[in-house]
Amino acid sequence: MKLGLYMATQWCAGADLGPELANLIEQTRAAKASGLASIMVGQHFVSSPLQMFQAMPLLARLAAEAEGMQLGPGLLLLPLLNPVIVAEETATLDWLTGGNAIIGLGLGYRQEEFDSIGVPIKERVPRFIEAVEVIRKMWRDDVVEHHGRYHTLKGVHASLKPKRPGGPPIWMAGDVEVAVKRAAKLADAWMPSPMVTEEGVGRLGALFRETRAAAGLPPATEFPIIRECHVGRGVGKALDEVREPLFFKYEAYANWGGDSFVPANDIRRDFDAFSDVRFIIGSENEVVDRIGRYGERAGTDHMLLRVQWPGLDQKTTLGTLERLGRVVEKLK
Repeated sequence: MKLGLYMATQWCAGADLGPELANLIEQTRAAKASGLASIMVGQHFVSSPLQMFQAMPLLARLAAEAEGMQLGPGLLLLPLLNPVIVAEETATLDWLTGGNAIIGLGLGYRQEEFDSIGVPIKERVPRFIEAVEVIRKMWRDDVVEHHGRYHTLKGVHASLKPKRPGGPPIWMAGDVEVAVKRAAKLADAWMPSPMVTEEGVGRLGALFRETRAAAGLPPATEFPIIRECHVGRGVGKALDEVREPLFFKYEAYANWGGDSFVPANDIRRDFDAFSDVRFIIGSENEVVDRIGRYGERAGTDHMLLRVQWPGLDQKTTLGTLERLGRVVEKLK
């Protein structure tokens, strides 16, 4: 089981982002020292009430501190982006990381994002599928030809190919069956969000594997998942140490809407119950047991752990990263 850091890059309105950037650099160093294998960061646009750094420039800044770790965005909202730019920026990141880049891709679900960028949300699925095809061509072909519904490339040459032949692995998000089946056919791995319950990870993971087999595709080499995580100090209930900032984040998700993705009623009615079936929060030994259970029951082998939320202080965050180092040792 590999553990990684799903880095928190959102802050409350009015927060001074200069010190927060320094904190992210310190977290990257701590994650590497604790033996974590990867770092990923998310993407949103017009993210009020939260401030948020954009993924690719932030990753470029962190690449030196994360030397030897896998590094990538998780997730880029691909229908809102130009796939030529995504392909070339990711190829650049692959060189900056010594061939250790990964790329997570998602559809997006917030109407505000699509409206602000000028992309009809009803086009998100066909745009997504075509964009993945363009990205793979840019990474693979010496001369790129593409004549699609949304993109046309007439005998162009990519500015650079990724360091890794064929390009970094593509991980796709999506928490419903149709998205999992799409990921099985188009991606190298499916990566569920923290919204998916522990039972759902196992059930949908099996669907991913079955769909690939039916399509004649080889088994995926990794099964990454994103989870919220806090390793408690060992005194009292671990969730109580982080309840307020964690709830603030999910309340913001609920206010964003998108009921197909965010179970707002569950979040507001009983946050403890909502957390218990989705997040990994507890003592060191409880976290070890919970992570091991995911591996045994769901088959996941790469867990991206988010250990900070808006309002959680750096000392508490670094404490969890230090304790995760001991979790890594116990999982060996």
